[in-house]
Amino acid sequence: MHFSVAIVGALIGIVILFFGRKLFWLCVAAVGFAAGVEIAPHLVHEPSPLLALIVAVVLGIIGALLALFLQKVAIAVLGFLAGGKLAGAIASAFLIQYGQHSTIVFLVGGIVGAILLLVLFDWALIVVSSLIGAHLIQSAVVLPATGSTIVFLGLAVVGIVVQAVSLRRA
Repeated sequence: MHFSVAIVGALIGIVILFFGRKLFWLCVAAVGFAAGVEIAPHLVHEPSPLLALIVAVVLGIIGALLALFLQKVAIAVLGFLAGGKLAGAIASAFLIQYGQHSTIVFLVGGIVGAILLLVLFDWALIVVSSLIGAHLIQSAVVLPATGSTIVFLGLAVVGIVVQAVSLRRA
């Protein structure tokens, strides 16, 4: 079942990587899905793969509904969650003592992400959706740390370029 969660995450990641700006609701749903995968172990001690998948899908659906009906709120929530998650990933990569300050890093990254997404919506959505898509794809592939970093950065750049070209055409 963990394999199916990784495949679903990678497929959603591919769509978000290339079409995150156009499919804003799916981008928010994917962030909810990714958050659900990480939150499930905190809700239930050692959840079954099926329970983890259900929590992820439910949070993804909530995210999609927020995006469709409360777009400004969804933009801020997406920016906050994505900014917090990305700040945590960056801090854990560069700081050995990250665990002691993880909540502060998440909150600061979340606030910055929410502000960026609200002020610079199109460009921020292109960058954030490319980073989220790259993260979802990279998470599904088991590579050494250096390989994961290279794949993540390469995918993020490709996603940003593809979506930027699409934005210019529109």
